[in-house]
Amino acid sequence: MGNRTYLIAPVEPLDVDGVRTVQVGTALFFLGFLGLLPFYGRLEESGHTWLLWMCLTGVGLGLLGMEYCKRRRRYRTELAAADE
Repeated sequence: MGNRTYLIAPVEPLDVDGVRTVQVGTALFFLGFLGLLPFYGRLEESGHTWLLWMCLTGVGLGLLGMEYCKRRRRYRTELAAADE
């Protein structure tokens, strides 16, 4: 029961700094906003306009997160260059 063997693959992570991940998420929220925009009247009638504003908030937070990740990447690159 306690005698287990784990195999760890020597694979590097694809997105170390997270910039691409945040960019994709922001783009998906923006596409969701654009996709819901033509249905604003229907969303308003059913009381679901929060979906539209949630997508817009996701875009705004994604832009902030993108700037944060880019600064972190820049800092890590400078730190690695200083160590060499």
